[in-house]
Amino acid sequence: MQSLISTFAQYSDIAQPQLEVILSHPLNEFLNSPELTQKLDSLDSPLLKETLPTAGAVLAKELPPFYNWLKNELGVKRVPESPDHTTAWVIGFVHHRESLTNLVDLHRPVPRAALEASIPRLIALFNGVQNAKIRQEWQKAIAILCLVLVVAAREQDKLTVPV
Repeated sequence: MQSLISTFAQYSDIAQPQLEVILSHPLNEFLNSPELTQKLDSLDSPLLKETLPTAGAVLAKELPPFYNWLKNELGVKRVPESPDHTTAWVIGFVHHRESLTNLVDLHRPVPRAALEASIPRLIALFNGVQNAKIRQEWQKAIAILCLVLVVAAREQDKLTVPV
């Protein structure tokens, strides 16, 4: 399985050295950064909106086994019962109804190690999408959203680990 950094580099088009810097930033600094703004602006929102049914079908099929893996292999305690909330959140984000801070808040209970281990597999859920442009755009969107989650998790670890 790919490392987290190489996964982000491949799907977000951010060079590995820059990713290392980003991952050390405080969350608020990253949320307000030109890098994140540029990456979010680079997403093909019309294509993402147009292909929400494709993403919804992928998530409906692939998330239940992914959730089982999170629960049984990684020991994540709070795993959704169905893919509905994830699909609804992604749709809300694409339509600008959900915020990145809300995404972070929803994932705070997930241990950092489990979060980081799950990202390459989560992005790979879209590997079966036949149309390369659609597959790549959804993988890029998921990678960028997950990058925000990792920045938040790493910041949280710094705040909670005694020195």
